[in-house]
Amino acid sequence: MRSRQQLIGIWLLLAGACLFIPLGLIAWLETRNTLDGSSRIVVWCLAFLPGALVLCGGALLERKLLAPLRQLQVLLARLIASPDARGDFPLSGWLINLEPDLDRIRSGWREDRARIEHAHQEGAGKAAFIQEELESVVQELATPLLICDRHQRLLLFNPAAQNVFSENPALGLGRSISQLIPHSSLGETLRQLPDNGSPRQLLLPGRSRWYRCDLRRLGARHGGALITLHDTTHELSAEQSWRRSLATLVPRMRGHLGSLNSAAQLLEQATDDPQILDRLHGAIIEEGDALARELDGLTRVIESQQLSQARLEETWSNDLLAALSERLADQQISITPVGIPVWLKVDAPAVLSMLSVLIRLLQQEASINALDIEPLLGNRRVYLDLIWHGEPISHARIQQWETTALFDDPFSPRISDVLSQHGAELWSRAGARRGLACLRLPLPASERGLEPATPALTTDRDARPEFHDFSIAELPPPDSQLQKIPLTQLEMVVFDTETTGLELRKGDRVISLAACRIVNGRLLAQDYYDQLVNPERPIPPQSTRIHGLCDDDVNQAPPVAVVLPRFREYVGRGVLVAHNAAFDLLALNLAAEGSELRFDMPVLDTLALSRALDPTLEAHGLDALADRFQIQFPPGTRHTALGDARVTAELVLALIPRLESRGVMNLGDALEFQKQGALS
Repeated sequence: MRSRQQLIGIWLLLAGACLFIPLGLIAWLETRNTLDGSSRIVVWCLAFLPGALVLCGGALLERKLLAPLRQLQVLLARLIASPDARGDFPLSGWLINLEPDLDRIRSGWREDRARIEHAHQEGAGKAAFIQEELESVVQELATPLLICDRHQRLLLFNPAAQNVFSENPALGLGRSISQLIPHSSLGETLRQLPDNGSPRQLLLPGRSRWYRCDLRRLGARHGGALITLHDTTHELSAEQSWRRSLATLVPRMRGHLGSLNSAAQLLEQATDDPQILDRLHGAIIEEGDALARELDGLTRVIESQQLSQARLEETWSNDLLAALSERLADQQISITPVGIPVWLKVDAPAVLSMLSVLIRLLQQEASINALDIEPLLGNRRVYLDLIWHGEPISHARIQQWETTALFDDPFSPRISDVLSQHGAELWSRAGARRGLACLRLPLPASERGLEPATPALTTDRDARPEFHDFSIAELPPPDSQLQKIPLTQLEMVVFDTETTGLELRKGDRVISLAACRIVNGRLLAQDYYDQLVNPERPIPPQSTRIHGLCDDDVNQAPPVAVVLPRFREYVGRGVLVAHNAAFDLLALNLAAEGSELRFDMPVLDTLALSRALDPTLEAHGLDALADRFQIQFPPGTRHTALGDARVTAELVLALIPRLESRGVMNLGDALEFQKQGALS
């Protein structure tokens, strides 16, 4: 069917011809004076009749046939794109008799889909149960875990790995492991892993940290690899400290031993001179004392080595204090946790042992039987205050306490060793209220601060975490010709920008940039990029009325020169998708001028694709298409970069079935097909 504008043009042209040709004929007859009064009225009425009939007939056709046909076109498009969408409006006009048949087709299709879905759910129920159980196990693992396929594409990562790479925009399903950990030795080791599953280890530098990677080949169909990461930063630091201490102590001890050996040899030879004997005896005593001091220093190094910062782990303060109460149950002292619980980063067994000894000493010193313990969150520290009724403990007494061993063992660490392990120092002061005193123990704070003890990812059935997709292994290899990859298997990065205005070539700039990712025909809800940008110029009020962003919102945001490289890293090898992509792509390219960044990958435009699919329909704006395909904007997300990007992502997924029905199967076909919409 032709477009509405073309039909209106044909209708007006035909009505004009039917009107002006008879009028011209009557005007010619009038010049001949062949018409009398009554015949003139009849002729003039007959002259206007064809035009009036054409106008009325056209209006009737538009209302009764053409408009219902366009309505039917929209219904069919929606049915193909979103078979399970509801809220269809009824047909009208001369097509109203088709309504029962269309309802029958729609309901039958949906019933068939529902039965298939029900059968699928029943058949996959047990597998889903096992999958959920395995997911919960993987989520609770404290060890960062990654699984990639034979092409080194990420198939799984757990919350612990998500925490490690939280600042890395290259973390995402389907992304190359080389983008996440850009070290050639890792990629080479993955390619050379033995098939028998024996492990290989690598020590790789991260961003300010060192990780030991354990890699092993999986026997699964995808032929991938399992990678576990261990943060060895503190271990390496402790080992270097240990080596430095030994490198200092051992040569000195050898020197003292050499001096003792020389003095002993001289003592055997010098038997008559008393002065020489006295000097040799004095040298032996002096060197022996020095050697004893060095041995004591070596003992202290061995003791302190038992406590390493590598053992510091995130601990919820309430859990620590509950364990402390159980340990002190037989000491006749009441422990009451007060204040707001926080996360600490401590060696929990060592801190528990130290607190037990400190409370025993405090109980003996101050004769107390009740103690409040309050954690206070400070600047990168948690101050653990032991509060009692009485006087503060003197500094000299605290120094004596610090030499106390934690256990009855010759090499037992002391309180001072645990303090050194945590970079802490004890002190006592008067409490906030009169009559109270406290012993303050500063401990390292976790980055989680006051965050409650909840899992890193939700396990709600309606919001299942998206940290694995093994079907990615079935996708074409990354080195496949991009133009030949099917649309359903294409990695797409759907993006949108908000700007200070619409005149980009006259100085308007990006103030918000967001994107989401489609992998294997699925929108990953938790894989997104969203960043405000400081445009380094005022935002006009008329722009603020549209997107709601003002100068105060972006003043503390990074400039575009900082944002763009991270966004380019997020895009990776994906194909860009946008609605009216020419505008957003121009905003990126203008912002990238003068740098080495290039956004020269293929770009799909949902506006051009929609125009090419439905050239006879008028509205192709994002709001109109969202309404046409029943895609909802969450409240407050319209004209936000991330909100528009996510609706555009759902839109391109709705358009793919209709593109395939027209033979547009891969990226090359889509790029060629959208040219028809770009020209219209």
